[in-house]
Amino acid sequence: MIEVIATLLRWSQLASNMILVGSCVFLAIAGSIHSPWVGRLERALPWLALILLAGLMGILATTTAQATGIDANAWHPQAWLALVQNTHMGHVWAGRAACAALVCAIALYIRVSPPARWQYILCATVASATLTVGALASHAAAEDLSFLSVLPYALHIIMASVWFGALPAFLVVCFSCTEVPPGQESGGRAGIQTAAIQRIHAVFHAREASATADALALKRFSTMALPVMLTVIATGIFITYRMVDSSYSALVATEYGWLLNGKIALLLVVLVIAARARSWLPLLAQHADGLAAAGGHRLRKWVSFEFVIALGIVLLATIVANTVPAKHAIIQNWPYSFRFSLAATWGDPSVMLRVWSGLALLAAAGAAIAFGRSRKWDMKRRLGIPLLLAAVALGVGLPPLAVDAYPETYRKTPVPFDTISIANGSAHFAENCVPCHGAQGKGNGVMAKSFAKPPVDMLTEPHTAKHTAGDFFHWLSFGIPGTGMPEFADRLSEEDRWDVVNFLHAMSRGYQARLMSPQVKPEQPQPGMGPPNFSYTAQDGSSGTLKDFRGKKNVLLVLFSWPQSRERLAQLRDFDARLAAANTVLLVVPEDDPDSHELEQIKDNVSLPLVIDGAHEIVQSYKLFRRTLNKADLLGEGTLPPHMEFLVDRFGYLRARWIPDADGPGWSSTDMLMQQVAQLNREKEILPPPGDHVH
Repeated sequence: MIEVIATLLRWSQLASNMILVGSCVFLAIAGSIHSPWVGRLERALPWLALILLAGLMGILATTTAQATGIDANAWHPQAWLALVQNTHMGHVWAGRAACAALVCAIALYIRVSPPARWQYILCATVASATLTVGALASHAAAEDLSFLSVLPYALHIIMASVWFGALPAFLVVCFSCTEVPPGQESGGRAGIQTAAIQRIHAVFHAREASATADALALKRFSTMALPVMLTVIATGIFITYRMVDSSYSALVATEYGWLLNGKIALLLVVLVIAARARSWLPLLAQHADGLAAAGGHRLRKWVSFEFVIALGIVLLATIVANTVPAKHAIIQNWPYSFRFSLAATWGDPSVMLRVWSGLALLAAAGAAIAFGRSRKWDMKRRLGIPLLLAAVALGVGLPPLAVDAYPETYRKTPVPFDTISIANGSAHFAENCVPCHGAQGKGNGVMAKSFAKPPVDMLTEPHTAKHTAGDFFHWLSFGIPGTGMPEFADRLSEEDRWDVVNFLHAMSRGYQARLMSPQVKPEQPQPGMGPPNFSYTAQDGSSGTLKDFRGKKNVLLVLFSWPQSRERLAQLRDFDARLAAANTVLLVVPEDDPDSHELEQIKDNVSLPLVIDGAHEIVQSYKLFRRTLNKADLLGEGTLPPHMEFLVDRFGYLRARWIPDADGPGWSSTDMLMQQVAQLNREKEILPPPGDHVH
């Protein structure tokens, strides 16, 4: 119950705040401050400010109860004070309350003083500041409290207020303009005295002049409304992108997405109504009785409908603001049997032809809208023909992009993408999958020829890029009918199946690694090249994870064999100080499992941070990155080069790799290695840090 009350309080204070902004903006641009409707709006301003203050007080009470988990705290001012003093949310509330109190004072001053445009501008500015302070508690501010993150949200809500908040003022003017002058309803009935008729005519002409001035005010607002609405749409798209994180799936399978879709649907209805209402504005320049007969009442009706829908949009916005953003929501079960995927379908000529045809039809729908307006089509044709073309476009272009989907398709992996998981997945793959898929996942196992359709090649084709992690989990769990792929839900635990999924993704990244070389590509980190994280303990007592260096230092990870790498390790020992000065950490990992005697030899000859604990998992995972462009699996199936080195930048991306057996001298020239490190140190953050889980 308290959640419902809190939502209604947030809605009431937000709506009143937005109407204060919009009404004052409307008054400021009206041009005439002596029309009868101006006084009506001015009388409403203090009441709106009081509703804003009362709503904020209610929000403080309900938020305190929700934050503490004690409903009774909604009635305890001491608990309110503690929330205000000790939380970011409380500090934001205090800022909003201070601005709201100032708005209330300004509204009262406007009510008792002669009307002046500067008063309206001041009130709109302070009311906008109230909204801006509230933006500091938005989802955007929660992720990154900075000017650039909060600005789009604040601009969106202020511009929306200019549109939505002005609708009540627009209605007041419409009602004022369409009122019939006293005596006009009598139709000039016989018996009216000449003096009375003259008074009526005087009133009529005064109202005609007033109607003209009011029509000018409405036209000014209508002219301003288009860029305002375009700004609302542009900032809304930007905010949606940040909250959804470019995944359309979250828009159709999460609470946040459904609420957002509802807002968009209502907004489309509002835009249609606004376009229709705009066509009736010229009638307001006519005299009052002509307007009443010619469509003024119709305009009032549709703008009233628009305002009611706008109230619904504000209510949905209030709920959305307190809903977990789509990119953080967990899609446990995808509700549809299909999904749309360019990665899995693009490249097929028939698919490309149909998609381009659909886009052409969609462009034709847009052209039909412009053509219909220029030819002055009636409303049925102006709406019907573009909608028909758009429907045909979707029917032609979307189905080819559809692929099968499952309840687990968009599940987020509960197991992190690290070397322990990949090593476990590798073992499960070797035990259960090699007979069909082959030792390296190439689809050439001993049983592959017995299938009508051979298993896919996961070594030399980017197969995992075409499907989600959840797709693979589903296939591992329940098999693939008609292909010979069995189900493993009864043989592997859920965690084991996710380990296999991580191993498959590591193989896919290893396939991408074939394009790597000892040369860093300037300013070009690859989104899919986040190296597996790992935990380690070194012989010098140091320990940590690869992720610990993110945002701080580059990492040179060396996988070596003993004694083959003796000379290179000695070179790195002498070079370690220069690397440290260049903000780069050196970690060396033995590829084999050295016994105690070999460990002592290595320690005596190489004074480097030698990884002991975690070495096996690191090697099992990073050996998947040994592939080169010329050899999909360097030196044959299962063979590991005796020496490999990887350069990870300080933002967490694998940027370069040196394999002496494939790349020649490469980093044996320390000057060349230092050039690559210097390039990484010059770069600023280009991509956000790689995720800890595969998708």
